Amino acid sequence: MSTAVPDTTPVVVGVGQYAENIGDSDYEGLSGVGLAARAAERALADTGADVAALARAIDTVGGIRQFEISGPGMQAPLGRSDNYPRSVSGRIGADPARAILEVAGGQGPQHLLTELAGEIAAGRSEVALLFGSEAISTVRHFAAAPDKPDFSETVGGQLEDRGYGLAGVSSRHRANHGMVDAPSTYAVCENARRARLGGGREEYALAMGRLFEPFTSVAAKNPYAAAPVERTAAELATVTDRNRMISDPYPRFLVSRDQVNQGAAVLVVSVAAARRLGIPEDRWVYLHGHADAYERELLKRADLSRAPSAPAAVQEALSVAGIDLADVDTFDLYSCFPIAVENVLDGLGLRAEDPRGFTLTGGLPFFGGAGNNYSMHAIAETVAACRARPASVGLVGANGGSLSKYSVGVYSTTPAPWRPGTSAALQARLDAVPDVPVAERADGPATIESWTIRHGRDGLTPIVIGRLEASDQRFIAMGLPGDDELLELLHTDQPIGASVFVRNIGPGNRVSTSRARMDELLPVRPIGFRASYEYVEVRRDGHLLEVTINRPDKRNSLTPPANDELAEIWDAYLADDELWVAILTGAGVDAFSAGNDLSYAATGKPRYLPRTGFGGLTHRAPMDKPVIAAVNGYAFGGGFEMALACHLVVADEAAQFGLTEVRVGLVAGAGGAVRLPRQLAPKIATELLLTGRRMGAAEAASYGLVNRVVPRGTALQGARALAAEILEGSPTSVRTTLRLMTDTAAEPDVTAAVNAPSAAVDALLMSEDAVEGMTAFAQKRSPRWVNR
Repeated sequence: MSTAVPDTTPVVVGVGQYAENIGDSDYEGLSGVGLAARAAERALADTGADVAALARAIDTVGGIRQFEISGPGMQAPLGRSDNYPRSVSGRIGADPARAILEVAGGQGPQHLLTELAGEIAAGRSEVALLFGSEAISTVRHFAAAPDKPDFSETVGGQLEDRGYGLAGVSSRHRANHGMVDAPSTYAVCENARRARLGGGREEYALAMGRLFEPFTSVAAKNPYAAAPVERTAAELATVTDRNRMISDPYPRFLVSRDQVNQGAAVLVVSVAAARRLGIPEDRWVYLHGHADAYERELLKRADLSRAPSAPAAVQEALSVAGIDLADVDTFDLYSCFPIAVENVLDGLGLRAEDPRGFTLTGGLPFFGGAGNNYSMHAIAETVAACRARPASVGLVGANGGSLSKYSVGVYSTTPAPWRPGTSAALQARLDAVPDVPVAERADGPATIESWTIRHGRDGLTPIVIGRLEASDQRFIAMGLPGDDELLELLHTDQPIGASVFVRNIGPGNRVSTSRARMDELLPVRPIGFRASYEYVEVRRDGHLLEVTINRPDKRNSLTPPANDELAEIWDAYLADDELWVAILTGAGVDAFSAGNDLSYAATGKPRYLPRTGFGGLTHRAPMDKPVIAAVNGYAFGGGFEMALACHLVVADEAAQFGLTEVRVGLVAGAGGAVRLPRQLAPKIATELLLTGRRMGAAEAASYGLVNRVVPRGTALQGARALAAEILEGSPTSVRTTLRLMTDTAAEPDVTAAVNAPSAAVDALLMSEDAVEGMTAFAQKRSPRWVNR
């Protein structure tokens, strides 16, 4: 076969797969690097050319990120390579100029192949090898063994590490509401789809089983499959002890199987390099079409049951290839859960019973969900199918995240020049659709939009996505422990559309069947002071309130429960007419507050802030009673942010201030990055924020961040003296002054701000304090303020 394509046209010339199962007679317990190297060796051999010469010719390698390096804090119990792509390439005798570690996500294999094919077409590369692997089954098998193998490798060298790529894929907000795993996320989409289509639970479960039944038949014949067992639709859909429920409506047989030991690799070269290296033309497979598309974050999508980016990417890739759906002979659609396949079929108008089928591997629940690398196996099988039927067309659809990213490739042995993609225009069209507004803090009557129940070792966790009746904003919420009524509702045949009640508390949104049930399970605490607190001491002295953070052994750093206590205290202070001024300080002389308790954060316990922010202060508005920060020692991170949120600051001469978040990989997000540039010259504020530099009390005072500097150990006394001065004035006037300052702060025109009508000033002029103040002045006596 001769070709009439340019020499720079990219062609796939070699594919390889490798797998091993614990218990097999030839099981070696290979690491992820070892599995990928075996697959790469097979890919080179698959070309029919000189393997050693091919290895020497490789100028670019691209590694697919393994699960154990796909997110912050991921564990590698047996160790890992510090440069996965170069560890693998070194095993096969390659020394490429460029090594890439792709972002996380199942779209990675197809996305990276498309990218490197484009590099070849542009003349920036000639021979590129892609590979990926997972040894999850082996790692779990040996993790607790006393003589476990060590998979650590230090190879160094150039590496283009593209990071995790998690932006828009997940969110801390969703994780804080129980949606921490893929089954729960996809289950919410699946349940929304059932509601859209109609039909009962059993009918829909059987439909999911019928979709995946032929997948099991393919997997049963695939020598690389992790679970090569043919099953009927009823077996897949019926919940049993073996097929336990994971996240409603998904039992175990319908979810991606991640306990695998699998590797796959693909070699793509230019036509010129293929000829030079002696690769026979019957091994050449062309990438006729390709597309990449991205979906918005789950809670912002117009329809939870659809991710239009995936079918749109398929259509775009077919358009680039110049063909229609009817011209495709084989499909392999990413199948981590039924909705991942159904979403594409719905968008394209395809039937689940299409005789072409939708997998060549057997699919992720049966072949195996080889981490981010599954679609490398799909590409390998598609290339083999194209070679077996010359001129046929194969399509690979690769999904990543929560139906978040989709990459498509269209393959054929029919020669075709490289065609640039049109994904940018596609993405612009997708992005033009407005976001659904989301209420991160939700309160009030609502309706269920979708839901799931996560089944875990710690019991059942109901998760609801709904719409607030008052605003139609979308929210996510968790059920409450012991709420049998909510579980009963979610176990009805169709809970979507049912009325519920949602309430926001510190850890997040909680949902129940009604306000009465919510009040029963999660009663609202009346505003007022407790008799005692665990983390804080409170002292009343006439009209003065003193609040002391009492964690000196932790430098008065705060945990979520401590923040909750402070939030309650400030609520009570603002509601108490007999309290006119407050002081906030820290126990001891060493620290006002060192901010977040990072040791608490490292325990894995939920991290959250009350809606009024760090220390119950930083997000609070309005603050119409004065709070004085008495800063003794360190005020770092959230501690400094609390001081910035206070109206006045008294610091002892040994005090130090700093927004040190950048030094521990965080950001001054509790108000520091907003307030500091408004209270300082922008250049100074930027320096302090970007460097985390500490400054002493004198420097802070020179910038106007501190009102008074007092001798070491006397910050509280200094704050009391300042409070006494404030208490000499009318509390009504003080409160009105703070309101007036707040109300006019956003008006840049001074004259307009001065002339702006103020209901607070009008009320002051009619108050008893205003009358008393003028009367006392006329009578030459001290006023007797009544605060009304």
